[in-house]
Amino acid sequence: MEEPLFKRPELEDKEQIEYYFSKAPGRSCERTFVNVYLWSRHYRVKYAVIEDTVVFRSEDNGLAFAYPAGDPENVHAALEYLMEYSRSKGEPFRLYNVTKEHFEQLEGWYPGRFEIEYNRDYADYVYETEKLATLAGKKLHGKRNHINKFKTLYPNWSYEPLSGENEEECFQMALKWRNQNGCDDDPEKNAEMCVTLNSLRLYKELGLKGGVLKAEGRIVAFTVGEPLCEDTFVVHIEKAFPDVEGAYPMINQQFVQHECMEYQYVNREEDTGAEGLRKAKLSYRPVFLVEKGVVREKERVQ
Repeated sequence: MEEPLFKRPELEDKEQIEYYFSKAPGRSCERTFVNVYLWSRHYRVKYAVIEDTVVFRSEDNGLAFAYPAGDPENVHAALEYLMEYSRSKGEPFRLYNVTKEHFEQLEGWYPGRFEIEYNRDYADYVYETEKLATLAGKKLHGKRNHINKFKTLYPNWSYEPLSGENEEECFQMALKWRNQNGCDDDPEKNAEMCVTLNSLRLYKELGLKGGVLKAEGRIVAFTVGEPLCEDTFVVHIEKAFPDVEGAYPMINQQFVQHECMEYQYVNREEDTGAEGLRKAKLSYRPVFLVEKGVVREKERVQ
């Protein structure tokens, strides 16, 4: 069969990829051009247009594809193509980052033929915007206490949107954060820092929104995100100096209040299995998780 032309996503591909994502909106953080563009520099991910859908291919652990994005009838045709393509390569057919909604669609077309194994480490945390903005209720009183402590320690604090005027200072703050957190000795941390720096450098081209928190005139935290779908905003990046007490909950709340209130939900992405990060994300009381898994064909009984 004809070899599909897979290529690494570049900035000029933004409009094309977003067009296909808009045909199959979802709340998974992977369904944004920003995510696939920035992380394709670290993970070996390429994309192709197949049967009028966009398909991403990973070669990190053998051949695997993300669930195609497009109109349903084209997704069905793309899946058939990918199954045949996998067979032609002598590889098992595998899909990754498959949500429950994707698997239900797949199951509708191929009842009982496939199985999914969800990976808790890659489930996105989704919160009610109103709850993040107000932090109301007993369960979030600890967050309010941290914010009050920050306001007491730094009475001259301020919030401002990310702009050309503070972009360079955010960049320098991120570099300082990298040095303080041993990123050079940790490949995953270093990759995330590359994504962070590129998101700052290209925030205009990528259509990102950012927020900046200052204490006594210097930047102590910043965050970057974008609309994910009609009712959900996704936060891709959040960095704060850990020695500035309350900076993390403060930038979280301020950014939501200023940039996210027109959306019902905020997706704050996954914890990748990091124990401290999981504890922190759970402490904000997510309203649900976007679970994602790997789909394989069930072994057929002879």
